[in-house]
Amino acid sequence: MVAEKQRNRISLKLLQPAVLASLRKGYQHVRVDPEKYLRHIQRAHRLAIRSWSDMILLGPEVVDPIAEGTIASAARVAALEGMGFGMGGMLTILPDMGVLSTITIRLLQKLSLLYGFEYATDEQVAELWIAAASAAGLDLGREFIEKQAIEKLVPRIIDRIAVRVSAEIAEKWSGRIIPVLSAGIGGTLNYCFVRAWGRRAQRHLLARHSSVRTNATIVLAPNSNRLLPTSTP
Repeated sequence: MVAEKQRNRISLKLLQPAVLASLRKGYQHVRVDPEKYLRHIQRAHRLAIRSWSDMILLGPEVVDPIAEGTIASAARVAALEGMGFGMGGMLTILPDMGVLSTITIRLLQKLSLLYGFEYATDEQVAELWIAAASAAGLDLGREFIEKQAIEKLVPRIIDRIAVRVSAEIAEKWSGRIIPVLSAGIGGTLNYCFVRAWGRRAQRHLLARHSSVRTNATIVLAPNSNRLLPTSTP
């Protein structure tokens, strides 16, 4: 028990700076191309949508299965990545975190788009990271969000996520101290980590999607047969 706690403390000391650096790097550089992903979703699922905002018009019976498939796909990729890096035990946990963060951030971006929420403006990016905080099991609270200037909100959310994620990973990944044998452990833990994050983020985004959809008035776009959602006052 004492040895396990000591391993967890060492893991946490190594992990927290790595998680924070990975999340900050991902925030700045890792980005799903919304237009390219839109074309993929249009083809793959035969959806008659012209923009991501059209996803608000679709009910959960359409969007949820696509989101669930996206989560499952990301979790499988994370598992394969974890098995590869897991061969080195604790020696490869830091590069593993970089790749895992990339997979997770891209998954959150895809889920946000699928539920009709883009991230082109500072406010939209902040909403994306609030969803990420929810996926990490954090309740930021209205007071915390309202007190932060928009340019400082995302970095502070990332700091809180890094602390929470580091503690979770340190506790669960202590088994990776044994090389080779940890390959299977790393793959399983990565799979569960990404799946859990994806499902929590999905619940957050679904609730937001349902709220916007409920409070929207459907109007006919001028000179077309396209329906557009318009928020009611």
